[in-house]
Amino acid sequence: MKNWWQSYRSKSSHENTPSIANDEAALLAERLQFFVPKLMSLFKPWQWVLYVLAWSTFLAILVRDTLPTWTDFSVRILIEAAITTLTVFPGILFIDYLRPSLKRLPIWRAGLRILIIMSSCGALAQGVVMLTQLSFNWATFTQTKIWVEILLNSVFTGCFTLVFLLYFLRRYQEMVLLKLTFDQKLTAQNDLIKARIAPHFFFNTINTLVSLVESNPARASELLQHVSALFRASFSGPKEISFEEEVALCEHYLAIESCRLADKLVVEWEMPDDETMYDMVITALTLQSVVEQMLLNVVEMTTETIHIIIKVSWSYHRVEIQVHVTLPTRNLLVQRELQRQINFDIQSERLKLNFGQSAFIKSLIEPEQITTVISYPLHDAGL
Repeated sequence: MKNWWQSYRSKSSHENTPSIANDEAALLAERLQFFVPKLMSLFKPWQWVLYVLAWSTFLAILVRDTLPTWTDFSVRILIEAAITTLTVFPGILFIDYLRPSLKRLPIWRAGLRILIIMSSCGALAQGVVMLTQLSFNWATFTQTKIWVEILLNSVFTGCFTLVFLLYFLRRYQEMVLLKLTFDQKLTAQNDLIKARIAPHFFFNTINTLVSLVESNPARASELLQHVSALFRASFSGPKEISFEEEVALCEHYLAIESCRLADKLVVEWEMPDDETMYDMVITALTLQSVVEQMLLNVVEMTTETIHIIIKVSWSYHRVEIQVHVTLPTRNLLVQRELQRQINFDIQSERLKLNFGQSAFIKSLIEPEQITTVISYPLHDAGL
C-alpha cells in the first residue's frame, strides 16, 4: 500500500509537487518567497518563440524608414530576433540559477543585481551580433558605432527590465497583502470558535473535576490529561492539521464530556485504513466543532442514549465526513429550533479558505436523525 500512497509530509516537502490541499496561502507560498517569479516557467516554449518574433518585428518596424527593401526588412527581423534571444534567455537562466541567493537579499539589492545582469546580457548580445556581421562581411561598422549600439541596447534592456521589476514588485505586494488578509481572516474565525469552545469546556470541566478529585482521583488525573491535550491542540493555530490529529482532538473532547454524560452517548467511528488516514489533512477544529454542537444541542437536551456515527471516506480527490446523530424518541426538540441552533457557517468559511470554494458543511435534520456532511477537495498524488 505504501507504494501507492505518499505521505502528506513527503508531498508537502517537495517544492515542485502541487499542494494536496487547495489552500490559497500554500499556492502563493512560492511567489511570496521572492518578488520575481520563476521566469522560465512564465510561458511555454511556443509562447517564447512567438514573443521573440513579435518583439523583433516591432523593433524592425520602428526603423522601417531605413530599410529600402523587404529583404532588408526581413534581415533586420532576424538580427533583432538574434539579439533578443541572446539577451533574454541567458539572462533569465542566470537569474533563475541565482534565485536561491537572490531570495536572501533585500528587494532593492536583488532588483539591482537583476538589472545589471539583464543590461550586461543586452550589451553582450548586441556586441556578439555586430561582430558576427563584421566577421562574415554582412555589414560594416565603425568602432564608435559598435560601442554606441552596445551602450544603447544595454540602456534599452535595462529600462525594460526595470519596468518588469516594478510590475513584479507590485504583484508581490498585492500577494503579500492578500496573504496577510487571509491569515487575519482565518485567525479571526479561529478565535471565534475558540471563544465558543473555551467557556463551555471551562465551566463544565471544572465542575466535573471538582466532583472527581475526592471520589476518584485517578479518573480526575486522566481527565486533566485529556483537558491539557485538548486545549494545547485547539489553541495551537488556525492552519490545517493532519486528520489523525483532528480525530485525537475529538477523542480528547469526547473523553472529557463522557464524564458528565455517562451512558447518554455512544460514538462509532468508520474510518479509512491507517495508510490513507496518514495522508489526510483538515482544518483544525472542524470535525471537533461539529461533534461539540451535536452534544450541546442534542445529547444534553435528553435523558436517552444518543448514538453518533462518524463515517470518513476519501475518494476521487475529495474527502467526505458524515456525522449521523440519532434524535431521541421522545423528541421535545423542535426541528425549526434545531436548524436555528445548529450552525456551521464559521467552520464552513474556514474550510473554504483552506481548501477552496467547493468545500462545504451542510446539515440535514430529519425526524429521526441529524446528518452533517463535511466535504472538501484533497488531492492524492498516488491516484
